[in-house]
Amino acid sequence: MRFEQAVLPHLGAAYNLARWLTRDAHDADDVVQEAYLRAYQFFDSFHGGDGRAWLLKIVRNTCYTWLEKNRPREPMTTFDETRHSAPAAEPDAPLVASEDRELLRQALGELPDEFREAIVLRELEGMSYREIAAVTGAPIGTVMSRLARARERLQEGLARRRPEER
Repeated sequence: MRFEQAVLPHLGAAYNLARWLTRDAHDADDVVQEAYLRAYQFFDSFHGGDGRAWLLKIVRNTCYTWLEKNRPREPMTTFDETRHSAPAAEPDAPLVASEDRELLRQALGELPDEFREAIVLRELEGMSYREIAAVTGAPIGTVMSRLARARERLQEGLARRRPEER
């Protein structure tokens, strides 16, 4: 299998993961470029199978290496929990939807790295628990636990931003 066939189709997923982990578009560009160089350099070690999972593991590792070199570690925080629900379609629905996307982006950005990466890989990239486990190197049970906690914290973050809906 050729590099172009196995790895290049997953550029969007690679950028998406890097963007959420680095929290900066320019940094994500740099990380993805470095990850693709690493993937190309070590393509001989790819023995077929899921090219996306193989690449995203490289992207993930490259992100964390880059973050350790370039940014101080952020402390974990906890939030209060409540549900967030979008209002029924109203005349200002497009504006509300835009505000909801921004609230979601902010709440995702506050999640600790291991929770944010689990949510991004599952909900935005549509990966299975097994694929996420392969990318992160965590057991499937840990992946499931991280996803459950990430969803709870995401709800908490959204609820903090929309207290009138409590």
